[in-house]
Amino acid sequence: MGDYTIQISTKLIDQLARDDEKVKKKTRKPKPKKIVKQHQEEEPQDKSREIPASEPKGITAPPGWPLQPPMYLPLTPAPPPPPPAIAELEAIRAVLEESEKVQEKLDKQHAGMRDELIKKSKDLRDKEFKLPYQNPTPCTDERASCLQCYMSNAQDPLKCAEAVKRFEACVRMARQRGNAKVAQ
Repeated sequence: MGDYTIQISTKLIDQLARDDEKVKKKTRKPKPKKIVKQHQEEEPQDKSREIPASEPKGITAPPGWPLQPPMYLPLTPAPPPPPPAIAELEAIRAVLEESEKVQEKLDKQHAGMRDELIKKSKDLRDKEFKLPYQNPTPCTDERASCLQCYMSNAQDPLKCAEAVKRFEACVRMARQRGNAKVAQ
């Protein structure tokens, strides 16, 4: 015997991958031949043979036979293709299945990485546009002690003079710090 080589093209691989699809070839319908009448005067036209209205136009039955209605037969599905007998084709299909599994793993990994990236980008955006720490109202402790003093000494409010002086000094200092920040 002689040595044979087999060349495998991408077209063959694609064809094997979608083995359930068949390539359908279009058939050409033959065109009816036209008879050229050379002598119209010699051939008399036979008007006695007219098609009755009950018969479909274009279809005539031979004399003596009745016209039969068309028969529609059910379509049968194409039989499944025979299993491949060549070991090389099996090897190609095995490689193809393995590559599809690898592709699925990569798709899952890509989806996980995309979700993680979206989460981190949201965290960074939240940190970037977060409102800065705002200072609470100054002198809240002094104000609270002044109010406490007035509540406990409702009959003699002059006893709270020291608490009022501390609150007043704190407010004065806060105003000076605020003006100094505006000036800078």
